[in-house]
Amino acid sequence: MKNSSSWDKLSIGFNAAYILLLLSFVAAAFLYSEDWIIRGGAIVFALLLLLLAIAFMRLLRKQLVTFSASLADCIDHMINGKKDISFELEDETLRSKLGYRLRRLYEIMQRSSGEIQSEKEMMQEIISDISHQVKTPLTNLKIYNSTLLERQLPQEKEREFHLLMENQINKLEFLMQSMVNMSRLETGLITLAVQLSPVYDTIALSLGGIVLPAEQKNIEITVDCSPLITVPHDKKWTAEALFNILDNAVKYTGQGGKITIKAERWETMTRIDIADTGKGIPEQHYAQIFKRFYREEDVHDVDGVGIGLYLCREIISHQGGYIQVKSEPGKGSVFSVLLPNE
Repeated sequence: MKNSSSWDKLSIGFNAAYILLLLSFVAAAFLYSEDWIIRGGAIVFALLLLLLAIAFMRLLRKQLVTFSASLADCIDHMINGKKDISFELEDETLRSKLGYRLRRLYEIMQRSSGEIQSEKEMMQEIISDISHQVKTPLTNLKIYNSTLLERQLPQEKEREFHLLMENQINKLEFLMQSMVNMSRLETGLITLAVQLSPVYDTIALSLGGIVLPAEQKNIEITVDCSPLITVPHDKKWTAEALFNILDNAVKYTGQGGKITIKAERWETMTRIDIADTGKGIPEQHYAQIFKRFYREEDVHDVDGVGIGLYLCREIISHQGGYIQVKSEPGKGSVFSVLLPNE
């Protein structure tokens, strides 16, 4: 109604000005000429111009009403998320130009809507995974705690239950810390401090957390890396990534196994291979092992939450590198971390 009122006011103003101009033309004809033929011709000419103006205004109004109705319908379809919207793109008119921009806007809206839906689904999946990971240690803690409260146990047995509870608490703490690191990496809250550093020092830093577990399983660890190999990388976070691979290697390698670390500088990349003699990974699972919270069905008796390799891939990819894996069930695995030399 407001747009119609504005159009009516504009139309009345234009018509009034136009009629005034025609009356001035007729008055001038009567003022400067006494010939009734000229006066009559001026009146007829003025009437023709008035009729043409009225026809033009009616045609313009019809075009504007049609255009505004079409535009309103198009916008309504966009708001309602209709898929097959027709945009006027045939020629170079103002209508087609506006239709082109509306189509671009709609495509952006559709893309944003798809991204939002994808993020919602991802968030639901993450929440489901987290609740699944937290459920087991919490259930175990409740069972241990109830047993200690309801039963009188020997001191040695009670200490055993306390150790079991501590193990579950440590698992929860590790899970929370891993999720914090994962979230900070994904949201960009962590800025990697990439600088030229020796790869040997980074490997040594990553070995600190797995030496004792490896000794307990009598696993031999060998390192083949020249101290002269340097590459731009974040020493702390790259060591964290390598540790996650080494930690899995120790977990899934049996007593008396072997882990070999080898660094080699290529023309554009530096490659760090971590090979073990563990249980191996089926080829069809290569892509899945880097997903968050993924664990194979036959390893649930081994401690872990399935975040390590996901974090590893995120850390390396944030530095412009990537990870490759080759494995054969029963014969071990080789994880290759490749970092750009520049």
